[in-house]
Amino acid sequence: EVEPKTTQEVLDLISSLSLVQGDALKQTEALDSLVESGELSKWKNALRQTTNINGPLRPYAVTLNFLDRKSGGKLTAESLGFGGLADSSTEDVSLDDFKYATLGVTLGCTLLGIGSLAFLPENVGAAMCYFFAIIPVLFLGIGSSAPGLIAAALKALSGKGDSEEDNIERICQHEAGHFLCGYLCGLPVKDYSTNTKTGVPLVEFHAASTDDGVREFTMDEIAALSVVALSGSVAEVLALGSAKGGENDLLQLQSIFRRSKEFIGAQKQQDLTRWGAMSAYELIQKNLDSVNQLAEAFKEKKTVEECIAIIESS
Repeated sequence: EVEPKTTQEVLDLISSLSLVQGDALKQTEALDSLVESGELSKWKNALRQTTNINGPLRPYAVTLNFLDRKSGGKLTAESLGFGGLADSSTEDVSLDDFKYATLGVTLGCTLLGIGSLAFLPENVGAAMCYFFAIIPVLFLGIGSSAPGLIAAALKALSGKGDSEEDNIERICQHEAGHFLCGYLCGLPVKDYSTNTKTGVPLVEFHAASTDDGVREFTMDEIAALSVVALSGSVAEVLALGSAKGGENDLLQLQSIFRRSKEFIGAQKQQDLTRWGAMSAYELIQKNLDSVNQLAEAFKEKKTVEECIAIIESS
């Protein structure tokens, strides 16, 4: 058993490694070597430890009911956003909100049009009346073609959307989940850079240690990628009750399925997605302290090496 190290001791070990600029194979070989020498223990830990009933990252069929029960009701289709890949901006806006907004716009424009004819000079009043008559038509047109724009406006007016502080917390929890599970599943870091809009670092992994962007993935690689893809949403759910940032992860997972050596049908894709969420949940629960520390590290814009040190020293 590897003797626990302090954060600084881990940093001293890995400070000379090129963990962002270096290529995937060199990263993997360097970290593998440190594990083999007994210096590190968490890298690829999910591939060695039993994380589910079938062994280390061995996929099995998972129903939504099973996912719900195993997580104590935390992981549901609604909380994870499995109901579809709809724009997350519409999640906090109900159909009633859209209905009342439409009625409000129509009634308001009707009253304004009548008022224009009654109180403004004839030509000006007629022009303003036509203008107010067009607004409900435009509102319905935007609502049918780009409902996210209307939903975003309604959220802003009603105060239903996340505050800037809450949004930062959500992003940090999401990225912390990805970073933890990516490291435990042995995925080398491809990119780690600060998002200019939020000021929070975002992590991107290589799909494998030898990925040229074309070759097909084995089922073992598909299993690891499924866990990492769902880990961000799972971390959001555990910290905040629901996930709002997983649409791109699910779309990326779909592209990964298409690169599988073995054909993955629709049902198996659903099974892998649910199993990925279940396995990510188990990994995060076992390393909850690391995830919380990583979320703080993302807020403070700490380096990849510092994030790895947090995982290895926890």
